[in-house]
Amino acid sequence: MMKLFKLSGLSIILLMLSCKNEPKQEVVSETQNTKPNIVLIYLDDLGYGDLSSYGATAFETPNIDKLANEGMKFTRGYASSATCTPSRYAILTGTYPWKNKDAKILPGTAPLIIDTTMVTLPKALKANGYQTAVVGKWHLGLGMGDVDWNQPVKPGPNEVGFDYSYIMAATQDRVPTVYLKNGLVENLDPNDPILVSYEQNFEGEPTGTDNPDLVYMTGDPQHSNTIVNGVPRIGFMKGGTAARWSDVDMADHFLEKAQQYINEQRDKDKPFFLYYAMQQPHVPRTPHPRFEGTSGMGPRGDVIIEADWAVGEFMKTLEEAGLLENTLVIFSSDNGPVLDDGYIDQAIELLGDHKPSAGLRGGKYSLFDAGTRVPFITYWKGTIQPGVSDALVSQLDFAASLSALTGKETSTPDSKNIIDVFLGKSNNGREDLIIEATSRTAYIKGDWVMIPPYKGPKFLQNKGVETGTLGQFQLYNLAEDWSQENNLANSNPEKLEEMKQSFEAIRGDGYEKIEQIKFEN
Repeated sequence: MMKLFKLSGLSIILLMLSCKNEPKQEVVSETQNTKPNIVLIYLDDLGYGDLSSYGATAFETPNIDKLANEGMKFTRGYASSATCTPSRYAILTGTYPWKNKDAKILPGTAPLIIDTTMVTLPKALKANGYQTAVVGKWHLGLGMGDVDWNQPVKPGPNEVGFDYSYIMAATQDRVPTVYLKNGLVENLDPNDPILVSYEQNFEGEPTGTDNPDLVYMTGDPQHSNTIVNGVPRIGFMKGGTAARWSDVDMADHFLEKAQQYINEQRDKDKPFFLYYAMQQPHVPRTPHPRFEGTSGMGPRGDVIIEADWAVGEFMKTLEEAGLLENTLVIFSSDNGPVLDDGYIDQAIELLGDHKPSAGLRGGKYSLFDAGTRVPFITYWKGTIQPGVSDALVSQLDFAASLSALTGKETSTPDSKNIIDVFLGKSNNGREDLIIEATSRTAYIKGDWVMIPPYKGPKFLQNKGVETGTLGQFQLYNLAEDWSQENNLANSNPEKLEEMKQSFEAIRGDGYEKIEQIKFEN
């Protein structure tokens, strides 16, 4: 027994000596080895044709193109809705937004429209061991009504599943024009409290209507209230001077916060989910002076180039942190393009040959395809092989798909687990999808789309957008009729009836009760 003990001890000593000169290896946690980080980069009002990887020729978007060319580029990727708030509601809840009457474009003082008891994408990922963060545009409401912006604002992102949040209060063209970090307004001077109203102005506060000499970007009547940084907004605001953002620095500011999260704030022993919601090219389009004139198309083109630069800088941050091979990056937009959306910025006059919708019909606010078909890219270095997919995919499916990828699949009403499609392993996307625009809904199944009849304007004169409202049933074969010019409802009644029945099985007959549509910004 003694001899055996000595031999064992000698073996241990020899083993220790042999390992002494081996290079030291970094210890990586099991969680990091087995679960990818997830980044959702979400742009605002970016059209299907606004990237050079999707056909744009007027300018180049090399950094986003790199994601498209080295990842999976989807040609039939859809936001849930043709406006921002409903689409954001869908990605975070996995629920069709038309099921929530409050999921529409919100004023800056709207209460939170996500029930804090709901299952959400960040909650599902947290349950699977993730840390979660949101940086950028929120626009899903804050608080419970009558918010006091000088106190902690709850509920908000942190109450629906985000560990860390750094957001603008609503959206760039609305007051209050401040950032909130985990529910607290940044840089607020308690001696200069914030007051906000969407009903009437505060005495002595200049507006775009009364003080046009203080404005450098003229707004329409709705966008002509309180002036901040020479830009009139929707709504009225007083105070909070030190907390007000700088519009031209917004892209840099959100980029810095996203980079800080990657490099400094996250727990490096756990996987993370970052929802990086950029503001471009939503109005007011306020590029940093570095990007002014770079597109030759005025502010709208310039902020798209600015956004592309920011994406490139963020991807460099991931690469420098050694995270590219363990991070799934998803890139998309909340709805289709619009040129004239409240401010005079020459977006139409300087458009040239550029086609933001790539020839699709409609745009933001529209039930036609350009309202919801958007750039849609998944990138994961070394895991997703470069390719192009014509599978039908929706942002609605992030909740089920990403939770399934990272552990236990969450159960949400309308989200489908199509993670193999997102990863390029399958082309079997959704069978069907309901899309929404300003409370109206339409139905896509396979290559076909059916738009029910609605009352309301056919064309938004102040937006330059067809609404998709024709007062009669519409039926299009998208595979053969990209621009939706040939209505087959009368010539193919059998297909129309099939589509109506499938649609009503999901939607019910609620669409028939919608009579007059009110279009809002």
